[in-house]
Amino acid sequence: MPTNKPVVVYGASGYTGRLICEYLREYGVPFLAAGRDGKRVKEAVDAVPGIQTVDYEIVEVEHSEEALTEAFSGAKVVLNTVGPFSRYGHEAVRASLNIGAHYTDTNGEQDWMIDTDAQYGAEFASQNLLLSPGIAQMYTVGEIAAQICLETPGLDTLDIGVFWKGYPTVASTNTILTNAAFAKAYYLEQNEYVEWPQDAGLYELVVPGQHELGLALPWGGTAHPVWFKRDPRVASVRALGGVFNRPLMLGVPQIVSAALQQMEGKSDAEKYQIVDEFSAQVRSEMPPRENPRINISLDSVHASGPLGRAHCVIHGNCNYKQTALLNVHAAVHLLQDAPRRVGFASGCQAFGHRELLGALRSFGLVLDPIVEVHR
Repeated sequence: MPTNKPVVVYGASGYTGRLICEYLREYGVPFLAAGRDGKRVKEAVDAVPGIQTVDYEIVEVEHSEEALTEAFSGAKVVLNTVGPFSRYGHEAVRASLNIGAHYTDTNGEQDWMIDTDAQYGAEFASQNLLLSPGIAQMYTVGEIAAQICLETPGLDTLDIGVFWKGYPTVASTNTILTNAAFAKAYYLEQNEYVEWPQDAGLYELVVPGQHELGLALPWGGTAHPVWFKRDPRVASVRALGGVFNRPLMLGVPQIVSAALQQMEGKSDAEKYQIVDEFSAQVRSEMPPRENPRINISLDSVHASGPLGRAHCVIHGNCNYKQTALLNVHAAVHLLQDAPRRVGFASGCQAFGHRELLGALRSFGLVLDPIVEVHR
């Protein structure tokens, strides 16, 4: 039976999925909460304060294109949080195409972004549908800062850093290891992808607003080189990310190295099993709810050109809430109006960076950007 709910939250039992349900309730948008374990989905949605004030439905669904197509039929927007997406995302994207629905997700996998563009972008565009993987704090807020810098004409190079303070979820840990095992990481140099050195280790970055240097990694390459490869103003993009917790960052390369050593000579199925086992060791339970006094975020973008410089910093809190709100705002927009761009597009390209910034500001999740321009 087709659903009469306009929005699907796939992976509603997860940390981000539950937060998406919370913001859909705040916007008053009816939704279908879907997942592979109906009991877990119900427990997660039942925990949303005031959930009885919104019209919603829960469905348990097998993770296959056919089952997802049947369950999602009738919806206009699919918000997918089931990752790693290079491993589980294709079925949800194809189901969205099958039912004629817009698609967003919260991925942190550069290879998935490149693949979705190549495999599905043209078909989504032909149906006037949006394909927007990677709507998430780690990418979208940095893109907002970059777009603010690019309001100054003549800038063509972006140097992007993102830091946050918090706990990795099960999916985040799994994604880090999946990226390391199955994908390369790229930056953009004169509009060509260039592979980050695999043995470079941690990078030290100057973090605005503090004296201590931060530690960062290419983090799978991030979405920024992918988005801005399609922007005629931009030629080169490098993006690095990390957590403020220095001991935790020092441990990340060791965890990845130990996992990769165990994977040597193994089949893909065996590698995925090792990824799952290591992820469970690092974080096997739902992390605690974010505390805005503790869980802060910082996005910094230096933009440069032959005769110009701009720097934008956006301070925020609760990065998982930012991710959830951005996806819900996207859904609300899509239910009422067409996106600015169809097919493969970022959140900023589809909805406008100032619009997304306004949504985050209205819920108290980011400060006003700090912008310095010299030309």
